[in-house]
Order: sequence, then C-alpha cells, then structure tokens
Amino acid sequence: MTGALLSLPPPEVAALVAVAGGALAQSATGMGFSLVAAPALVALLGPRDGVATVLVLAVLASLVPLTRDWRHGRPRDLARVLVPTLLATPLVALALRGADTRWLALAAGAGVLAGVGLMATGMSWDWLRRPVGAMTAGVSSAVLAVVGGVGGPPVGLWAANAGWSPRSTRATLQSYLLLQNLVTVAVLGLVRPDWRLVLALVVGGVVGTVLAPRLPAGLGRVGVLAASLVGGVALVAGSL
Repeated sequence: MTGALLSLPPPEVAALVAVAGGALAQSATGMGFSLVAAPALVALLGPRDGVATVLVLAVLASLVPLTRDWRHGRPRDLARVLVPTLLATPLVALALRGADTRWLALAAGAGVLAGVGLMATGMSWDWLRRPVGAMTAGVSSAVLAVVGGVGGPPVGLWAANAGWSPRSTRATLQSYLLLQNLVTVAVLGLVRPDWRLVLALVVGGVVGTVLAPRLPAGLGRVGVLAASLVGGVALVAGSL
C-alpha cells in the first residue's frame, strides 16, 4: 500500500493526504474538510472540476461522522442558521455577479480573524445566541461562500459561541455543511470522484470519528476556532 502511494505523482499524493486530513478534521470538530482539502484538489484537478469534487466529497465527509452523531444535532438551531443561508445565497450571487469582490473578501476575512482572536480569549456574545445571531451567521456564510468559497467560518464562530457540548456542536455543524453542500451540488452538477479519494476520505473520517469522543471537551472548540482561522486566512490571502 505504501509503495503504491509513493509511486503516484506528488500532486496526487498531496490530494489524498489532504482529503484524509480534511475528513479527520471534519469528523473530530464538525468542520474543516473543504478548508484542508480544497487547495490540493483544485491544484490537481483545476478550478471547475476541483471545486465540484470538493463539494461531493464534503457531503461524504459529513455523512461519515453523522452515522454516529446525528441524534445529538440541534434541529431548531440548524434551521435558524440554514434557512437564511439558503435564501441569501442566490440573492448574493445575483447581486455580486460581475463585481470585483476582493475588497469584500478582504474585509470579511479580517472580520473572521478578529472574531476568532476575541473568542480565543474567552469572550462570547449574547446576541449571537439569539435568532438574530443565527440569521447573521447564515447570511454571512452565504456571502463568504459566494465571494471566497469559504462559508464555514461564520457558522463555526456561531456554534463555538453557543456553549453546546462537543458532540452537539459537531453534529449541528456537520448537518449544516451537509445540507448546504447538497444544495450547491444540485446547482453546480454532480461529479464522480476518483475511488482513491473516496477511500482516503473514509479512512480519515473513521479515524476522526474514533478519536472525537476521546478528545478533551475544550479541544473541540479549539478545533472549530482553528478551522475558522484557516478560513479567514484563506479569504485574506485570496483577496490579495
């Protein structure tokens, strides 16, 4: 197995490792697959096929851990953040069609980084726990997905601020990302990923699912903030 892996071209090896690592992060924290896997897959397959493949694999990356955690999701909170996202996405895409969104992506990325920094110090916001907070997170996720392809950080910050148990946080985030990516796949079209990518995803997802219950409670929140941090950095870097 190792010999076969080493015989592959470096970009393919990098993609397999990134997919496995992204699936592990997704299973352990509730988010992070696309942030980890997308750069390597886009570099290997090109922007169009790479993004389409990321979306399909991201659906699978949420399905693997949800086979165990789905009972711990929070349906009402999920609906509060998902409905604004789905309603805002086509409107944002229409409003920004043909526009130069680099400055918006830069400002949004800076906002995400500031939010991560404040929450890392232990700060929390009461308003973010209210319905208006979920609506703000959902709309922000739609905007960032359109302008930078990174919609997870606002919802990650919203969930990290909520004070839920690690298992509820993982299940709710995975359900959100699963449904959001399913809708996006339906819009952009379905592709069939290479079986080796699917195998790498399953391996990473199973490892993350096994490790997740053994992680200290505080580490799950740190993982969500870390994934949001990577998303913020990606937005800033992509706008420069």
